[in-house]
Amino acid sequence: MEILALEPWYGGSHKVFLDGLAASSRHDIKTVTMSSRFWKWRMQGGAVTLARHTERLLSDGWMPDLILASNVVNLSAFLALTRSPLACVPVVLYMHENQLTYPLKDGTERDHTYSYINYISCLSADHIVFNSQYHHDEFMEALPKLLRIFPDYTHLNTAQTIRGKSSILHLGLDLKGHDRYASSYPAHAWGPGMKPPIVLWNQRWEYDKNPEAFFRVMNRLDDSGHQFRLILAGEHFEEQPKEFEQAFERYAERILHYGYAEDFQEYSRLLHRADLVVSTSIHEFFGISMLEAIYCGCHPLLPNRLSYPELIPEGLHAPLLHAPVLYEDEEELFTILASILKGEERPLPPTTLRDIPAHLAWSEHAAHYDDLFEHVANRA
Repeated sequence: MEILALEPWYGGSHKVFLDGLAASSRHDIKTVTMSSRFWKWRMQGGAVTLARHTERLLSDGWMPDLILASNVVNLSAFLALTRSPLACVPVVLYMHENQLTYPLKDGTERDHTYSYINYISCLSADHIVFNSQYHHDEFMEALPKLLRIFPDYTHLNTAQTIRGKSSILHLGLDLKGHDRYASSYPAHAWGPGMKPPIVLWNQRWEYDKNPEAFFRVMNRLDDSGHQFRLILAGEHFEEQPKEFEQAFERYAERILHYGYAEDFQEYSRLLHRADLVVSTSIHEFFGISMLEAIYCGCHPLLPNRLSYPELIPEGLHAPLLHAPVLYEDEEELFTILASILKGEERPLPPTTLRDIPAHLAWSEHAAHYDDLFEHVANRA
């Protein structure tokens, strides 16, 4: 099949997903992308740019069998602008996140303009794919609430229409890429298993990942005399939480890396050299960074909510011979970390950790996407 992939936010997890899928699919995926800046403008006006780029592809005689669009695409606008050549081409909409439930900063109100773009895009698609069961369920719960905001013609029945053409497919992971850097640092260098243990932060430096809670726990551990070192990696922007600067001042000599890892090789090496990875996130529709760290040998400590419980095999939910993976609240996170740092709890062995996300390797997982694309195309 020939597939046209539309991504107006070609950065972060969106880029990782699209690059991995295009490289692993048995179909030919041509991508039309835009830089990952000005997300509101991408949702409002990106369809015009995407449509013009698509018209250039079509002018060379190429025609897709299917369109794959991310949730940042204003899909109804794109289809209106390309209705003549692409009228009969089926469309799959992939929901990385949504603007109905994405958490807001304190003191801000939700602009339902962008929530409604997500809604109209869902109506416009032939099939909708969510990246986790949690994401799907939260979106479906929020959708009727959004529609009831409006004064009339709310079309509440369309929520069931959207539910009926939706499915769940987790993101794929470039696990083979991480294999290349499993031991690509000098034997005498710091790494996993050395004392004191290395705790990893590898998420975006933004409010929705809740660094305030992470550093509150680490500060309590430090005040209690527990020894640890830190890797503070992750993408950050001009406005970043003040907690990172405060941590740099407090833990300067114990921070082994601070800031964005400039390439995949450096990033993978950092994951392989840590012992523990912690999430205190208040928002996670999937969780690529956590799964990558787990595969690279980091014992995870994850909140027992959001998408995390479905990513961890049920057999590891209730620990017997190893430290817990899921925690209920900040107090329990502190207790578990303290017991691991003192050597009272044993982290999961590397072989078990590698097995957790192994089924999501693109070499295996891409086939599920390919099968879905063929099913949607054949049904159209």
